[in-house]
Amino acid sequence: MSARSDLYFAQLPVGQMANLAYLIGSLTTREALVVDPAWSVDALLDRAERDGMRVTGALVTHYHQDHVGGSIFGMEIEGIARLLERAPMPIYANEHEAEGVRRITGASKSDIVAKSGGDVIELGPVRVRLMHTPGHTPGSQCFLVEEEGQPGRLVSGDTLFLGSCGRVDLPGSDPEEMYRSLNEKLKRLPDETLLYPGHLYSAEPSGKLGDEKRTNPFLRVTGLDQFLMFMGA
Repeated sequence: MSARSDLYFAQLPVGQMANLAYLIGSLTTREALVVDPAWSVDALLDRAERDGMRVTGALVTHYHQDHVGGSIFGMEIEGIARLLERAPMPIYANEHEAEGVRRITGASKSDIVAKSGGDVIELGPVRVRLMHTPGHTPGSQCFLVEEEGQPGRLVSGDTLFLGSCGRVDLPGSDPEEMYRSLNEKLKRLPDETLLYPGHLYSAEPSGKLGDEKRTNPFLRVTGLDQFLMFMGA
């Protein structure tokens, strides 16, 4: 008989750009982290509260406004500014984008905690491993949620989607870095790892990484040259 999971995990569709936000926590400590709180901030915090959880920090996959808040395409997205109004807490961003997150959201330097790839945040027996996966942006990061005896859950932001990957034609994007992030980091994770992307761009909101390795064209390429050709780079 498998041990009872201590993981609290919720995937929530938010906003006007098919975004997916997440709540990750421990049922023992009743503490949770919110991932990419750009849209519907009050609803995210209220959901955690209804579930008996207290949000103690935010994880940022990357600094684009639809993931952290700010002005984009004529829209004002409340994001981290609203989150900090509701409940002051640390905002965990990759070290390469900590300043960008601060500038875009208006958060103070003391609100932003710069993290490196490989850092781990612990919530009771639940561990959230931060994986630096540049390509879509210089400081893009994925979050590998680990619990003993349970398959890992990869919250992949805009690095990897079901059936595709993040764009590499935006300012700060780098197709060669994306290739390395996908093939030298994410592809090496176990097949049973569950994939949870930053946008609902497919029929299903999640899937198994092993299936993506077999079917996702961006994970099936055999080398950098083929990947760059496939991306049109």
